[in-house]
Amino acid sequence: MAHSKVLPLLLLSCALFLQNTHQLQNSQTQVLYQLRKHLEFPKALESWGSYYGDLCQIPPTPHMSISCEGNSVTELKVMGDKLSKPAGIMFHGSPLPNRTLSKAFLIDSFATTLTRLTSLKSLTLVSLGIFGELPGKIHRLCWLESLDLSSNYLFGSVPPEVSRLVRLQSLTLDGNYLNGSVPDSLSNLTVLALSHNELSGELPDLSKLDHLHMLDLRENRFDSELPLLPKSLVTVLLSKNSFSGEVSRCFDGLSQLQHLDLSFNQLTGAPSRFLFSLANISYLDLASNKLSGKLPVDLTCGGKLGFVDLSNNRLVGTIPGCLGGSSGERVVKLGGNCLSINGVHEQHQELLCEEAEAKRKGFQSRKIGTLVAVVSGAVLVLVLFAFGLLMLCTKRRSCCCSKDKSVPQARLKAVTDNNTQTSLSSQVLASARLISQTAKLAAQGVPSCRSFSFEELKEATDDFDSSRFLGEGSLGKLYRGTLENGSSIAIRCMVLSKKFSSQSIRSHLDWMSKLNHPHLLGFLGHHCTQTNGEYEPAATVLYLVYEYMPKGTYRAHLSESCPEKILTWPDRLAILIEIAKAVHFLHTGVMPGSFNNQLKTNNILLDGHKIAKLSDYGVSAIIEENEKLEIKSEGHKSKYNVAKREDDVYNFGFVLLESLVGPLPTTKGEAFLLNEMTSFGSQDGRQKIVNPTVLTTSSQESLAIAISIANKCVLLEPSARPSFEDVLWNLQYAAQMQSAADAERKSDTSL
Repeated sequence: MAHSKVLPLLLLSCALFLQNTHQLQNSQTQVLYQLRKHLEFPKALESWGSYYGDLCQIPPTPHMSISCEGNSVTELKVMGDKLSKPAGIMFHGSPLPNRTLSKAFLIDSFATTLTRLTSLKSLTLVSLGIFGELPGKIHRLCWLESLDLSSNYLFGSVPPEVSRLVRLQSLTLDGNYLNGSVPDSLSNLTVLALSHNELSGELPDLSKLDHLHMLDLRENRFDSELPLLPKSLVTVLLSKNSFSGEVSRCFDGLSQLQHLDLSFNQLTGAPSRFLFSLANISYLDLASNKLSGKLPVDLTCGGKLGFVDLSNNRLVGTIPGCLGGSSGERVVKLGGNCLSINGVHEQHQELLCEEAEAKRKGFQSRKIGTLVAVVSGAVLVLVLFAFGLLMLCTKRRSCCCSKDKSVPQARLKAVTDNNTQTSLSSQVLASARLISQTAKLAAQGVPSCRSFSFEELKEATDDFDSSRFLGEGSLGKLYRGTLENGSSIAIRCMVLSKKFSSQSIRSHLDWMSKLNHPHLLGFLGHHCTQTNGEYEPAATVLYLVYEYMPKGTYRAHLSESCPEKILTWPDRLAILIEIAKAVHFLHTGVMPGSFNNQLKTNNILLDGHKIAKLSDYGVSAIIEENEKLEIKSEGHKSKYNVAKREDDVYNFGFVLLESLVGPLPTTKGEAFLLNEMTSFGSQDGRQKIVNPTVLTTSSQESLAIAISIANKCVLLEPSARPSFEDVLWNLQYAAQMQSAADAERKSDTSL
């Protein structure tokens, strides 16, 4: 009987519990749907519209995921496709068409809705076009451990209320328009990433952030001296700011430091020897500062140090042994200084560095002299004022004199100059391998850029034997050669007008020899000769000597006819990104820039590790000048077509298209590809035109991004094409989406 009374009570309790659970789940669901509405229904959340179950159970994608504990959402990730930091466009807080959310978006209302997810621990909202000032009410998410709002349009300062997020471990706000100060009171923070913003002024003392492992403040506007940093740091990225002062030995205490990038700042003096010998340091970049003086001859390098860049500074003297050519796999870049070395590291005359340093010291001396004069004048005024008061007090016996005879003496407070230290996880050896190819050739005995004799070239190619012939194109014949020490080289033979002056040739070659980038084919030297017999009329023959790339051309790896060479979509993306980096360097990293660089799949070469390098860069300038000379020759037709005036973005678009569909047939050309591009608009069309290997190894998101940027690159109106910076950004985003999809696929197969 008692059991019959208890059972209904139990059933009623369960029913009430289930009802409460259902109601709570509904409230969370309503918040999620409201957030989707605030974000103006991004593509990443399209699946929510046709899903009628519990959103906690919705299958995750690379762009969206939800995790729940009990009845509450604890993790929310939404990644959109809106680009931030548009090239050439200033953002002033107003919405931008196709880049930000519409003017109907209110970030305060959005934040209010967001804070109703009271159990949220991880929040990722990336590339969604969110704009406005980050509201202080974000602190209501008191359980938050990770916050990522990168690649949006947030401006203003980071609200001080963020410091109330006591559980926050990772704060990522990269790629916004934030200004103001850097949060320095989040005691549990392990990752602080605020790169590519508008932060300026003085960086605060961050030494109290005892758990901080990664600090990324690249590409801001800080102009102070380096701050104090916590000893727990593993990675410090402070490049492309205006930090000044010396790089002091304060780094000596950062025993966990692995990656330190202080490049492109205004740092002066000699770099501390302790930087090089830190126990875990593997990557050290101090390039493009104003470092001066001599490096210690007895400098010691840490056993893990794999990459050192001291280029483009004002260093003089000799190179320490641990940075010399006998350092094994260690990559060392020293170009653009005034060091006493020969070889691949091109140096300025020592006098230039000494004059620059003398001017700096003179300027500092003048500043100190002015400061001393001002202080002395102020002291003199105070003394005279005190003397006047004393005389007045003596005369009047007034209360100017204290009744207390033990007047405390004023003490000058010594202000110490807190020079700072700075410090990515080390993917260094991979980077080192890219950058070191030319250095390795030099270590093998292959000269840097120099003048070869014709006898050397004949011997290297067995007198230009047909067995050494690699092919012929619009730029001339190509041969493979072998030097006396067994090193392989490639030799391009170009026939130019006899009127081409040696001075002009030398100018072009000097410019090419100064280019140093891991994805530009190493230019080793040249030979120039006049000929009267073989060519009619008489001509100038220019031989260009490059490093040899054993894996051949990128084009050869795009054909289904060679299945052993065929590249997957992730491999193709990696190569495209490498070449895009090289072209971006040619556009923005050298003076004068080079904007017509023979971008074709045949001019992209692969080394033994399938690392891509661009060949024939800069040769267009020689061809164009030669064309002008030949046109002036009466009655003579040019052998060369005038170089196309389309920019590199246009030509890269066709490289990208060939990467998608395979190499163009010799009987078809650009017009064929342009006609076929209409097929990209539908899924069936893609199935027909896109290379089968690409289709089977790519994710839909990654493929869509690549197709979109290819379409934009080949627009007929040059002003409508994207910048190369945008091209590179989109390719890296496509690679990110592909990597996420591959990781998800691997996770599914392992279950």
